[in-house]
Amino acid sequence: MHDNIAGKVVVITGASSGLGTATARHLAERGAKLVLGARRLERLKSLAWDINLPTTAAVRTDVTDPAQVQALVNGAIHQHGRIDVLINNAGIMPQSLLEQARIDDWNRMIDINLKGVLYGIAAALEPMKRQKSGHIINVSSVAGHKVRPGSAVYAATKAAVLMLSEGLRQEVKPYNIRTTVLSPGAVQSELPQSVTDPNMAQAIKDFYETYAIPADSFARAVAFAINQPDDVDINEIQFRPTRQDF
Repeated sequence: MHDNIAGKVVVITGASSGLGTATARHLAERGAKLVLGARRLERLKSLAWDINLPTTAAVRTDVTDPAQVQALVNGAIHQHGRIDVLINNAGIMPQSLLEQARIDDWNRMIDINLKGVLYGIAAALEPMKRQKSGHIINVSSVAGHKVRPGSAVYAATKAAVLMLSEGLRQEVKPYNIRTTVLSPGAVQSELPQSVTDPNMAQAIKDFYETYAIPADSFARAVAFAINQPDDVDINEIQFRPTRQDF
């Protein structure tokens, strides 16, 4: 059986919960060398302990700060001599109707969901170019393909990640770098907890309780993309619960 995961140096943002944690556990089982970033360092350290990583694999990282994202990537290179995969996973989803003008929520989504991805690309691209290899995985959403009332700004950030990922794909071809954008539907995570509008929060909580599938579904999609032979570039995966109708 082909194995293109074991031994790879993988950096994951937003690794302290949900999709990031599930992916870290799954890739650790497959033999990847992981470096994990998130704001909640104690949770990261606990995860690192659980999956037998050194304490240096847990790095406090706020993706809204480009210097911290760069330090995360530099730390991986210092520990392992290279970076093979960057997973730009950190994200929030404080949905609300535009008429509520929750400008702070809008700015946070833009800063984390879009700028955080850009900072990850900026940090990883130069070392991957030098290596003439690498894989950048960005996380969008089915919301990036279809907007609904209350999700306009969130959907806009995720649609932007789609366009950013396609532009990146075209630009990095001379350097043998692969790119993937994942667009999950309702998957169990802490995203519903980031909703600040009470009415919207309850609706999203109810939706996730009814439809959400385990976070391991996301982790398996990540592993599928990474595990392809080096001459195969999986550019986009969109998936959702079988029962989810949008």
